[in-house]
Amino acid sequence: MSLSRLYCVVRSDLVKVQSSSALVSKLWGPCTTREVNTCSTQRASVAQHNSKPDWNRAVSEAEKIVGYPTSFLSLRWVLSDEIANVALHLRKLVGSNHPLLKTAKNLIYNGKNNMQAWGLIVLLVSKAAGHSPEIPDMEQDKAAGVLHSQRALAEVTEMIRTSHLVHKGLVNMNSRQPIAAEPDDMMFGNKIALLSGDYLLANSCSELANLRNQELVELMSSAVRDLAEAEFLGERDEQNNPLPSRPLPKEERQPATEWDCIIDPLPMAGVIGSAGREWAARHVLAAGALLGKSCSAALKLAGHNSQLQTQGYLFGCHLALAWQAFLDLEAFTGPEPASFSLVGAPLAFTLEARPELYEYIEAGRKSVHDVDYHALYKAVLEGDGLEQTKQLQREHIACAVQVLDSFPNCDARTALANIIVAMHHEHL
Repeated sequence: MSLSRLYCVVRSDLVKVQSSSALVSKLWGPCTTREVNTCSTQRASVAQHNSKPDWNRAVSEAEKIVGYPTSFLSLRWVLSDEIANVALHLRKLVGSNHPLLKTAKNLIYNGKNNMQAWGLIVLLVSKAAGHSPEIPDMEQDKAAGVLHSQRALAEVTEMIRTSHLVHKGLVNMNSRQPIAAEPDDMMFGNKIALLSGDYLLANSCSELANLRNQELVELMSSAVRDLAEAEFLGERDEQNNPLPSRPLPKEERQPATEWDCIIDPLPMAGVIGSAGREWAARHVLAAGALLGKSCSAALKLAGHNSQLQTQGYLFGCHLALAWQAFLDLEAFTGPEPASFSLVGAPLAFTLEARPELYEYIEAGRKSVHDVDYHALYKAVLEGDGLEQTKQLQREHIACAVQVLDSFPNCDARTALANIIVAMHHEHL
């Protein structure tokens, strides 16, 4: 599978997608073995065919397979003076309505939106692929079936992702829009968000340097660059909240450029104005690149060849995009929310089908709070944006499953399959 497939799957007519039952059966199908040390199959019965897929159970079982919860919010972090100081300052923000509080809540919340699953995926890929027999015993965590360096990499991944999310919680104090809180509280929250995000990013750089692998540092550094580029893609309101670009007729769009790159910047030709490609580019930069490059880096540490490293990158990107489609659908599966993502796939496809709705987006140039969410919500439900998003999710899941087939049949691969199936079944 080439890297150009990353975009191909955003058009339903380019990929043949399997039915739900065929997809589920494929996830547990046999796969060929390779001449590498792989994880044991003693716990390969994690998948329960006769029970309804459950996200929390899938994640909980996966954490047991890799030894212990992967989140860097472990005992050694909770007891550190720096984290204790941040927690102390966060208490002062309670009641201030600063975005940092919501970020902190999401970090601790153990549900479908759990940000800490990124490290878990990296460790599961590491264990599923196994490692070269030439890796010294000293570098192996035999109980968990992964390398010590791979576990450190998983923590680096979580720290980079969390620092990015914390930095995104900064409030623009120069905005012309009134701020619904005391300016002193907002300024104090900005300082905490900036310093704590910097602290996490600095520690991730230090941990990455300790791995003493120049190619690894270059790869992960490019992931940090991608996160920064994601913040400059498309339109923004005065608080830097993303807005979708105005849909362009096909004849007015720039020719699309192939995404055959990993370390180099993602080509942006043909992105703006194309709903599917803009959605894919935005979320590859904001999430998929970090997860994909972390999976690729984990396979590099294990001594695998470049072809399998590329497959690891593709798996991370496709899984992240399927995950994002899953989250985009969440806002439309229950009671009508007060607001939802304006750059989500359901609205993107709806705007492409009905460009006249973009006038509602124009109303949010100063602040996304000025957008008529009810009108957009109603338009999404009336159109086929939800069905197109479900199709998009199925296509990325199918591509992720195709990569899983290259791993030996073991408990870690089964755990990855369980996570994919749980995510897939939520919106069938």
